[in-house]
Amino acid sequence: MINAQDIKIGTAIRMDGKLYFCIDFLHVKPGKGNTFMRTKLKDVVEGYVLERRFNIGEKLEDVRVERRPYQFLYKDGEDYIFMNQETFDQVPISGKIINGVDFLLEGYIVDVVSDASTETVLFVDLPVKIRQKVVYTEPGLRGDTATNTLKPAKVECGAEVRVPLFINEGETIEIDTRDGSYVGRVR
Repeated sequence: MINAQDIKIGTAIRMDGKLYFCIDFLHVKPGKGNTFMRTKLKDVVEGYVLERRFNIGEKLEDVRVERRPYQFLYKDGEDYIFMNQETFDQVPISGKIINGVDFLLEGYIVDVVSDASTETVLFVDLPVKIRQKVVYTEPGLRGDTATNTLKPAKVECGAEVRVPLFINEGETIEIDTRDGSYVGRVR
């Protein structure tokens, strides 16, 4: 159990039978009345954000969460098979709880977040920025750098990314896995 005033960004708590991560908090001391904590909590399973107030001194059930590096090996039906980098155990994980699953390639090292008490996998995070090679896109023309017009491009993993007109086949680009947007060209 932790006190409400000990909540920080990244703290995991169990409330109403669900697991939440704190994504924002504010210690509020009004001119009249008791001090309280205003928090934004993200539901681990559903992904929605909830705003909640806690009185100072209120006890909350904290959850010990572990982040471990796993390597993606292959896809088996609906499950994705990952290998723990420390114990070399292979674990099947559902694609529904993998953030950025469209950009997953064999051999990628990802963070697997699990509840330490029950050893259940909560979610999988790909690195925020990844590099992949463009395998198909319409050819760009000379001088196509003046506007910020985008065209579709298919990358190694099979996902489609909107890229600027000057990007050609065979070039390596950097992609933001959170929203699938183009970040830049890798030289």
